[in-house]
Amino acid sequence: MFQFLALRFARALVTVLICVSAVFIALRMAGDPADIMLPIDTPPDVRAYYRELWGLGRPLIEQYWRYLASVARGDFGLSFGDDRPAFEAVREALPKTFLLGGSALMLALLIGMPLGVLAALRHNSAIDRLAMASAVFGYAIPIFFLGILLILLFALQLRILPSAGSETPFHLILPTVTLGLPLAGRLARFARTSTLEVLGKPFIRAARGRGVLPLGIILRHALPNASVPLLMFLGIEIGGILAGSAVVETIFAWPGVGRLLVDSVSTRDLAVVQAVILTITVIMVCSNLLVDMLHILIDPRLGGFARASGKPA
Repeated sequence: MFQFLALRFARALVTVLICVSAVFIALRMAGDPADIMLPIDTPPDVRAYYRELWGLGRPLIEQYWRYLASVARGDFGLSFGDDRPAFEAVREALPKTFLLGGSALMLALLIGMPLGVLAALRHNSAIDRLAMASAVFGYAIPIFFLGILLILLFALQLRILPSAGSETPFHLILPTVTLGLPLAGRLARFARTSTLEVLGKPFIRAARGRGVLPLGIILRHALPNASVPLLMFLGIEIGGILAGSAVVETIFAWPGVGRLLVDSVSTRDLAVVQAVILTITVIMVCSNLLVDMLHILIDPRLGGFARASGKPA
């Protein structure tokens, strides 16, 4: 188990290093960062001052090592907009994104899991077809279209929910539904597939032969065994939630990391863009590492397989 976790942790560090290097290369490939971040009419002496301040006159390899050292210290530079540390802006926006993402994930679990399990238990029935049609509709509809549709219906026509902002709990409803419904559709289809696979296993037939009640088979045998692939699915979907939050937060003026990224790109605030991208990378890497640890807790055979084969499970 220790070797398995050590390998996963090493891969997580390599992933973060690759992302840090990719951001560095992207900044240089886009042109001189000073030309990108400073207005076109910036006086030459001011431009020279900032080039010296950011160390852009040094050799490229030295810039890279200094860049790695500053990122390791959590120093992403100063925001061009208000001259404060870039990560401070990200830290202020993170709680809003966590709130929105957590609410959307809870909504998806409350809708998608029961829908997928019900479809699996009623395989090839009208309930199964109706559930899967609803799931396909849920994840196929574009997020931006769903968000605009909800605003038109509940904010402009019915006037029962706010369309923008984050001042009250009611402001959270429309963004949560917009981000959570597509995830619920994907989760329902995945839960159906996982549950059907488990229901076909020999130990399920043995439990039925012993006279175990259907509810006991579902709760004690089917769902625990179907949870391993579902955990992997949810770990991957963390990235989808963070990616979707950029669209949803922009539509509903929700002050999270996604909206901060969009605003920073439009204002050419590369220091904040860098901080947002690397923060999202770390969150995704940590979430997948946590999922791997939960996999071992649920099924310790994964760690043993990794040791025996020399490959990750």
